[in-house]
Amino acid sequence: MAERHDLSLSHDRRRRSIWVGQTDTVELGAKVAETCRKHGVSEPTYYKWKSQFSGMTVSHLAQLRQLQDENAKLKRMYADLALMHHALKDVVDRKL
Repeated sequence: MAERHDLSLSHDRRRRSIWVGQTDTVELGAKVAETCRKHGVSEPTYYKWKSQFSGMTVSHLAQLRQLQDENAKLKRMYADLALMHHALKDVVDRKL
């Protein structure tokens, strides 16, 4: 399963590079449809990415992804601690 995760990370990095390259190409005057077809990305995906990541560089996108991963990890940690807290509270309530 770890291998699959590594593959998705490399795929995600490649997609970020494609996004930055696409926006540069389109800003220089290329047509969106041709650029999307060249990179294998649909036009709705292009416009979604544009609304989310417009003006960002690859390093900014990588930092954003890193922060999102860290945020997800912290949310999981909080959920685990909250579950443990409730379980311990139930044990204490039963003893009283």
